[in-house]
Amino acid sequence: MARYFIEVAYKGTAYSGFQIQENAVTIQSEVEKALFTLQRQPIHLTGSSRTDAGVHALQNYFHFDFEKVHPQAVYKLNAILPPDIAVRNIHLMPDAAHSRFDAISRRYIYKIHQVKNPFLRETSFFYPYKLNLDLLQEGAHYISSQQNFFAFSKTNTQVKNFHCQISQCRWEQKGEELHFIIEGNRFLRGMVRLITATLLKMGREKLGMQSLQSLFQKNEKAGYSVPAHGLYLVNVNYPHNYFPASLVLFTGF
Repeated sequence: MARYFIEVAYKGTAYSGFQIQENAVTIQSEVEKALFTLQRQPIHLTGSSRTDAGVHALQNYFHFDFEKVHPQAVYKLNAILPPDIAVRNIHLMPDAAHSRFDAISRRYIYKIHQVKNPFLRETSFFYPYKLNLDLLQEGAHYISSQQNFFAFSKTNTQVKNFHCQISQCRWEQKGEELHFIIEGNRFLRGMVRLITATLLKMGREKLGMQSLQSLFQKNEKAGYSVPAHGLYLVNVNYPHNYFPASLVLFTGF
């Protein structure tokens, strides 16, 4: 058996998240179904980074074990998959490679727009309020200096380790859109959306720095979140030269 990494991108609007669930359509269930159609054998996928219902990804990974994938797998899988899921590449990996445990960081972007735009309705959060960008950046800078993110974890979580190393945390203006960018070694479920909502309240001057600090110092829970449809997993990063060999696959061009 050989180990493969499959790189995917998707618009998450129609899906109940990344990980397979009973009686729900997910990214994993659709990719596994497409692999079964192609290979005529069931293939179980292990995901690198979970995304919630409605969240999008420009890059995410699964790994799986199989004797030999079809030489035109990327092309054929994209023909089978629905139009809102795309396979970018398939990598032949060492047997011990693990898409989740070997990842060193993940980067997310949360997109908001402040001028009504029907073409962004499913892919960016319409937030028509005046924002103080300096306060947004001040809050983001403080977030990047913290490690215990208990305040930004869901109340019903079973996770016991709330420590995350944040390497980037900032806001960027992109034309009519405002992007919140955050990168770290790991993220708790719902964490990025809870942080984004808290910082937006700071940007509206409805929450001060002292209140943000209190969330960390007193282990209080953030009570605000933003909708899933503005969130993107941008990329999953692995060590330098991690991918030793890439399957040569027909792309259709």
